[in-house]
Amino acid sequence: MADLYLKALESERKKLWAECRLKGLAKGTPERLRIEELDRLLAEHKAKRAS
Repeated sequence: MADLYLKALESERKKLWAECRLKGLAKGTPERLRIEELDRLLAEHKAKRAS
């Protein structure tokens, strides 16, 4: 079964990362901070699924 939560997190991360690359945003901007938060959420979610 598809994990829609995981797909939504990954999709948002890809969109933000592309935007950051396009605009050349530095670390510490809200978009980059959200990417870091998404990375943490993805890691937590994948750890739960592995358990």
